Amino acid sequence: MNALHGHANPLVGIGLKIASVSVFVGMSAFLKAAGQLPAGQLVFFRSFFAILPVLIYLAYRGDLRMAVYTKRPMGHVMRGVIGVSAMGLSFFALTRLPLPEAVTINYAQPLFVVMFSALFLGEAVRFYRWSAVVVGLIGVVIVSWPNLSMLGSGSGMESGELAGVVAAFCAAAMAAVAMLQVRSLVQTEKSAVIVIWFSITASVFGLLTLPFGWRAIDTWQTIFLVSAGFCGGIAQILMTEAYRHAEASTVAPFEYTSIILAIAVGYVAFGEPPTPYVILGGAIVVAAGIFIVWRERQLGIERRRAKNNVPPQ
Repeated sequence: MNALHGHANPLVGIGLKIASVSVFVGMSAFLKAAGQLPAGQLVFFRSFFAILPVLIYLAYRGDLRMAVYTKRPMGHVMRGVIGVSAMGLSFFALTRLPLPEAVTINYAQPLFVVMFSALFLGEAVRFYRWSAVVVGLIGVVIVSWPNLSMLGSGSGMESGELAGVVAAFCAAAMAAVAMLQVRSLVQTEKSAVIVIWFSITASVFGLLTLPFGWRAIDTWQTIFLVSAGFCGGIAQILMTEAYRHAEASTVAPFEYTSIILAIAVGYVAFGEPPTPYVILGGAIVVAAGIFIVWRERQLGIERRRAKNNVPPQ
């Protein structure tokens, strides 16, 4: 999803990225507003109703006929299994935690990507990025500390918030594994194919949880869930277009605007004022994530120079 040559427009890319992040926060708010429903039920609505806007987008681009064509179906299925597991855990956390906490802990994902890239793919990760990972994880612990401190008393267990923290943390780790699988898939697959296959796989797995206790939902819950699905599809389209107009390293830091949006939405819509732990820990997580993005950009520049035999400036 790199920017196309001749169509680079960083300001447009940044604007689309912020719009994508805003819609994703809206999706999370709709899911939270639907109440404490089973994670599988949330996954189905989020995934199934995201397919329609994506199909409309593909038809507009003339790519509809190739939307599901792939030579690596099992690769997509494996990515789907891991991605659905991460999605289910994150949705469970969303229904148990205040919105700002759930969104902030999710940003442990890029930290896990760095860790897993080094441990499982043998990528060279040096001192600076390892330091950023450690600092970022400290930020996540600070955000989670009020709930982690309840572990001894058991009150966290009663409220379900401790379970939400654990689920959010596990979701971030599994999402990182899914991201590494996507890195492999993009070598041979188009972005649209990856999106469609994941949406279909997630819908099927979500539907398979129906016998395990979906809950009856009223009209407003249905509206919230369907809206969450549409928001997910639209946000995915906006994100894809953002990367068409600007390099990933340019737009990636704006992902963190979602923390600010989540704090605002959490306060206005759900009466969840941000705690000092969320503000301090969130700032640390954001700083660590932006540093990793910056370091990746610098390393990319160095690799291109080495490839083209260009001396450093």
